[in-house]
Amino acid sequence: MPPNSLNGIVAGIFEGFGITASVAACGLLYAIPFAFAFGVLQHLAKGVTHGLVTAIIEFWRSSSVVVLLFVFYYSLPVVGVTLSAFAVGTMVLGLNAGGYGSQTVRAALQTLPAGQVEAGRSLGLRRWQILALVELPQSFRAMLPTFVNQVIQLIKGTALVSLITLADMTYHAKEIAQASYNPVGVYSALLIAYFLLCYPVTILGRWLEGRASVGRSSAHGI
Repeated sequence: MPPNSLNGIVAGIFEGFGITASVAACGLLYAIPFAFAFGVLQHLAKGVTHGLVTAIIEFWRSSSVVVLLFVFYYSLPVVGVTLSAFAVGTMVLGLNAGGYGSQTVRAALQTLPAGQVEAGRSLGLRRWQILALVELPQSFRAMLPTFVNQVIQLIKGTALVSLITLADMTYHAKEIAQASYNPVGVYSALLIAYFLLCYPVTILGRWLEGRASVGRSSAHGI
């Protein structure tokens, strides 16, 4: 197909699909554990521990992703720490998403009635058992819509890894735009490419929300 046609441009952009998908998938391996661990800790911790947990969350949540990418990729080698572009991209994007996700977890846990914890204790359950068996299963339904949105934001955020030389879809789009002198067509095609990646996640999220709603209705019916 002609390289300057829409189909040719999209095909060229999707040569970077593997990197984009890998960064997004590996970013989730950072984001999900961080979100649950630090969200739960912030919900339960008191005093100095709570302040420390909050400071870590705010560092990853409030710092610029672009600046973090540059610091970890270009500045750390000055002090003898060298990370690959892929490692930096997945870590920074994942922990940034995890910082936002931790607030989703914390907020969902805080909306549950305090009496449920007391009821669990009266049954002889330990605090971690109450968390795992009572609080998290109920609060997960409230977390789900926001988590889906954060996954989509993570996928779109992978465009930034082109700044640290990873040959993702945005990196290929830049090369094609420079070679074809057609930035309007190329970046319009890039927009379409990211839409094709993100829209199925949106559909999956709606399906999961629907399943969760059905499960909740069935439980109430019982």
